[in-house]
Amino acid sequence: MGVEGTVVGGGDSLKKKITLRNGVTLIVGNIIGSGIFLTPTAVLFASGSPALSLLSWSFAGLFSLIGAICYAELGTTIVKSGASYAYILEAFGEFIAFLRLWISVLVIEPTVQATIAITFGQYLLQPFNAYCEPDMLSTRLVAAACIFSIMYVNCINVRYGTRLTDVFAYAKVAALIVLIFTGLFYLFFTSSGQVANFTTGAWTNSKYDPLSIVIGLYQGLFSYSGWDTLNFLVEELQDPFVNMPKAIWISMPIVIIIYVAINVAYLAVLTPAEIMSSSALANDMATRTLGPIGGICVPIAVAMSCWGGLNSSMMASSRLFMVGSREGHLPRWISMITFKGNSGTPAPAMIFTGLLTILYLLVPNVFDLVNYYSFTYWLTVGLSVAGQIYLRYTEPDRARPIKFSLAWPIIFTLMCTILIVVPLITQPVDTLIGCGMMFSGIIPWFLWKKTDWLNSCGCIKAFANGCERILGSITRTLQLLLPVIPGKLADE
Repeated sequence: MGVEGTVVGGGDSLKKKITLRNGVTLIVGNIIGSGIFLTPTAVLFASGSPALSLLSWSFAGLFSLIGAICYAELGTTIVKSGASYAYILEAFGEFIAFLRLWISVLVIEPTVQATIAITFGQYLLQPFNAYCEPDMLSTRLVAAACIFSIMYVNCINVRYGTRLTDVFAYAKVAALIVLIFTGLFYLFFTSSGQVANFTTGAWTNSKYDPLSIVIGLYQGLFSYSGWDTLNFLVEELQDPFVNMPKAIWISMPIVIIIYVAINVAYLAVLTPAEIMSSSALANDMATRTLGPIGGICVPIAVAMSCWGGLNSSMMASSRLFMVGSREGHLPRWISMITFKGNSGTPAPAMIFTGLLTILYLLVPNVFDLVNYYSFTYWLTVGLSVAGQIYLRYTEPDRARPIKFSLAWPIIFTLMCTILIVVPLITQPVDTLIGCGMMFSGIIPWFLWKKTDWLNSCGCIKAFANGCERILGSITRTLQLLLPVIPGKLADE
């Protein structure tokens, strides 16, 4: 998986086209996806009461903010795209970094993106299927079209992708603000507002046992995932030492305030029982407050939110795969970038990301695959921040343009440890399957390393050499078909 065939050209680096505004909208756009329209049901179910659910949302936001500031230090100390993969590689070496990349290719990235794309298809088709659910084939064809559109736009120019991210981030924030003010109006200026959710019934049925509290936090954190988006694209960020922390300090408070406020709006309109039994929370709220027009507008707004979130997610994961390829952990052709004009886009990595996601649309129960990655996701994020602590002690004199108190990474690592333990208790089978998927990367790792005992096996050696020849042919063919050359770091 390292060197394959002959590549033409001396290499080029990605262009720094991402501004501070783009950075803010990338983070906001990736975090605010379909989760905020689906997860409040699970958070309230785990918490038991309106007040405790709002505390769960607030604490999940603060926890995500701590993670983001830890990543701000990591992203300006190790100025490589790829986020946790790059940080684990720097702190703990190739083997653990390869396993992190392996589970990302196998489960995390394509599964998350496929579920977002399917949700996009479901909500976009919903206004045309008022009395029934859209069928699976139609939904997945629309999902595939969504993925192809994002792939096409981002292959042309990075700026096109970031501009669309800007537009969709503004639109989804505006839509959520409309829902928030609608809910508040319903609470204060109509007789049907659920005042009891904030007064006599605020703490009713609260679940104070530690496991329920952590599960509520766990569910809330799912909707906050994406706070590390900018770390995947740091090589393309203008003035990263200034703009990365600024983008985090601007975007994260915006998301936290919106998330808590929209949950207040849900509780202002619906009873806890209605929220916990709802399969389309925002739609139910809008239909009650705005009438039939709400049932049409909200699905379109959710679909729009999904498109923007998927765009940000695919931009981030394509850079992860590009960096993994550049380090020799994925086929070489994935790290190539375009040189025609001034585009400088990782088009092969974006194509790889898009096609991999479309492949996962063929899995009938793709939503079930999400259950397998929670353990490995928090394990890799926790390892990244543990690596930050490790590098503080092993390389104390290393240049750190941004340096926060060591208390923050310690707190975050301890919390990640709790989040790693929770699925072992609540979903032991799914967690073990996820672990098995991650550690299945040991086999390709040894094949790539070509250890002596593997080389002594003729069939395995022949298989590995055959794979290299095929990948080499792909690399050369790609250079003939597309204006691409090998990618490299800007300072190489």
